[in-house]
Amino acid sequence: MRLVQYRHEDKERLGRLEAGRIIDLQLAAVEAGRNPTLFASTRALLEADDEFLDLARTLQHASPISAEDVTFATPIRSGKILAIGLNYRDHAAEAGQALPETPLCFAKFPSCLAGPFDDIELPAEDAQVDYEAELGVVIGKRTRRVSEQAAMACVTGYVAFNDVSARRWQFADGQWVRGKSCDTFGPCGPCLVTADEIAHPGNLGIRAFLNGELVQSSNTDQMIFSVAALVSYLSQAITLEPGDLIATGTPAGIGFTRKPQRLLEEGDVIEVEIDGIGRIRNRVVQNW
Repeated sequence: MRLVQYRHEDKERLGRLEAGRIIDLQLAAVEAGRNPTLFASTRALLEADDEFLDLARTLQHASPISAEDVTFATPIRSGKILAIGLNYRDHAAEAGQALPETPLCFAKFPSCLAGPFDDIELPAEDAQVDYEAELGVVIGKRTRRVSEQAAMACVTGYVAFNDVSARRWQFADGQWVRGKSCDTFGPCGPCLVTADEIAHPGNLGIRAFLNGELVQSSNTDQMIFSVAALVSYLSQAITLEPGDLIATGTPAGIGFTRKPQRLLEEGDVIEVEIDGIGRIRNRVVQNW
């Protein structure tokens, strides 16, 4: 199932995307005599019992909307974004760093989230803004101290994610929160693809295109720490809640390590694509 949050007639709504058309799940719930408030957003749906996620797969509405007639919003408004640095072997090699023995964790504020086709705003002239194509993992149930063997049962789905980063601020501050959490620095989507449609999250092609040029091309089999390992590791210290997002790291090819560097500029278009999930596309604009 592909869940989307979209703006239509000045209101953000939750839908199921099928063959280019969107079934409004609140309207479908009303027609089925079910509680529509549980289908108000992706997060509300995940916080409800599993039966409602299953119900969302089958609800029908007499008048689906063409996807071309709506504006896609971020498919999940997470309570937490937990991100992982240096989690691809090819990225570690290009950075000249040894493989980490444990995951390198940092946080992005949820206010950075943006829709799959929203603009990325440059926060300052000298911020040195970069792209990072990543697989985003969405948690589906409250998770605390889960084993690696049981961790995948806590994952509800996946998104394509761009961990946009202001490199100057990231490294000048001594910690990464400001440089990683600027407004619009977390575009994701184009939809939340439920886990049953992604049989092998550890074997997905992942790519980034800058102005149509392929700049990152790898596979999630390059990840040092698997999805299950990350969920288990993080849950030992932090309770993961429905809707929380884990950004699992980026492969080789980021702009900062290129020679010469290729950082984002006004007018650029950056795209992130993951097999089985889809492609997000964001234009870069000035905000200074």
